[in-house]
Amino acid sequence: MTLMFKGIAMEKTRTGGTTAAGVDIGLERDVFLRTLVRHLAGTLEEVVGLEEASGFISVVGQRMGEEMNASYRRALALPRLSREQVADVLVDLKARIQGDFFILEQDDEKIVLGNRACPFAEKVIGRPSMCMMTSNVFGVIAAENLGYAKVSLERTIAEGHSDCRVVVYLEPGAKAQAAAGREYVRT
Repeated sequence: MTLMFKGIAMEKTRTGGTTAAGVDIGLERDVFLRTLVRHLAGTLEEVVGLEEASGFISVVGQRMGEEMNASYRRALALPRLSREQVADVLVDLKARIQGDFFILEQDDEKIVLGNRACPFAEKVIGRPSMCMMTSNVFGVIAAENLGYAKVSLERTIAEGHSDCRVVVYLEPGAKAQAAAGREYVRT
C-alpha cells in the first residue's frame, strides 16, 4: 500500500509501519558533511576555546592547501604559480566548492578577495574557527608558490557579516605586519 506524505510516496510495510525511504527530511551528503564540520568546530570551540579550535582546524586546512596546490600545479603542468595564477586558483577552488569568491584588487603586495557565499553555507554562522580552512588553504597555496603569505580575514560571514573580505599579503612588509592574521612561508 502506498501512502502520501508531503507529496512523497511512502510504502507501507507488512507490519503496518511505513519506511523512511523517500521521506523529505532535508538530509543529503552535502548537508550532512557541512553539519558534521559545524558540530566538530563547535565542540572544539566549546571544549578548548576559539583560539585552540582554530589551531586544530588550521592543521586540516594546511593539509588541504598542500593537496590542492599540488593538484593545480600538476594540472597546469607548472612547478610554481605566478601571482595572477595564484589569485585565479584561489577563486577557482572556492567556486568548485560553491563559494563565491572574487578578486577585488591585486598587486605585488597583496591579493584582496571578496566573497558572497561560504562553501559551508549557513553552517558557518557563529563558527569563526571554520574560517581557518580558508586562511590555511589560501596561505599555503600563496606561500608555496610565491614564498610568503599572510592571510587577514577582515570580515567573515561566520561573524555575521553578509560577505567576506580576505586579504592575502604577499610580502612581509609594514602593511602585512600591521594586519591581524596568520603568516605562511614556503616549506
